[in-house]
Amino acid sequence: MKPKAILPLNWRNELADDDIISIGNDVILLDKPVVTSSFQQPFRVDVTATIISITGRTEGIIDMKPYITDKPCFVTILPGQVMQYKSISDDFSGHFIIMSNKFTNSLMPEAHGRLPLSLSVRSNPVIPLSDESLEGMILYFNMMKRMAIEKEHPNRLDVARHLTLAFFYGASVDFHKIVDDRDRKKTSNEVLTDKFLSLIQVHHKQERGLGFYSAKLCVTAKHLSRVVSATSGKTANDLIDYHVIFEAKALLKSTNMSIDQISDELNFPSQSFFGKYFKRVTGMSPKEYKASK
Repeated sequence: MKPKAILPLNWRNELADDDIISIGNDVILLDKPVVTSSFQQPFRVDVTATIISITGRTEGIIDMKPYITDKPCFVTILPGQVMQYKSISDDFSGHFIIMSNKFTNSLMPEAHGRLPLSLSVRSNPVIPLSDESLEGMILYFNMMKRMAIEKEHPNRLDVARHLTLAFFYGASVDFHKIVDDRDRKKTSNEVLTDKFLSLIQVHHKQERGLGFYSAKLCVTAKHLSRVVSATSGKTANDLIDYHVIFEAKALLKSTNMSIDQISDELNFPSQSFFGKYFKRVTGMSPKEYKASK
């Protein structure tokens, strides 16, 4: 029997039609947050989503890293990342831009052109904004919105593409500045912990043993465990479990994969082993979690 295709969360079905301003299926613009129950569970993103946060506070998780916005900032979530909204304050105001893979890939056709910016964004999805930068981003959003409304414009997608390309080239300066400033302030223990977390993000589907990660980092498991615990307040094994479970929750809630398929995807020896592991960490079975709201 041919396995069913893996279907991601359908963004369009989660958005109220009255709130959508779009350019075909390539760009969706929103003037206010749309947070349904689907967004409050971990889910894997299959588009590029950007948020220009102006006022208010939001909390969430992007690729297992918690984030908080309580001042003007720019949030970017890239395809393949797992995110979860925790809360949005009543006084929040901001602009949402959702772009298809087809659209973003057309901005920089060559992979090497996309790579540096992609790496910066993945490491630093939330960038604080100065008043000047915020003004520029709001101007970009309004220009995109104006172009989306002009449905008879023969070249509106091309115009949107050039506007967005110019916007991301300008924003890349802020991304790289944040990276440089943060790296200069980190201690050696924080750098080691960051490397450990980066390795987990890459290998958590295949490796759940601390020995694998300590060998990759050329330190003993005991030293790595001590540093990670002192730096993060959590044990190294707990962080590995957290990444695996977060991934499992995203697959359970935002795809049509069966529990057996998810067990295979996460490299468990059997569905039963996966179920016991999931219940030990979360207190419920994968089936119970999948059915929960």
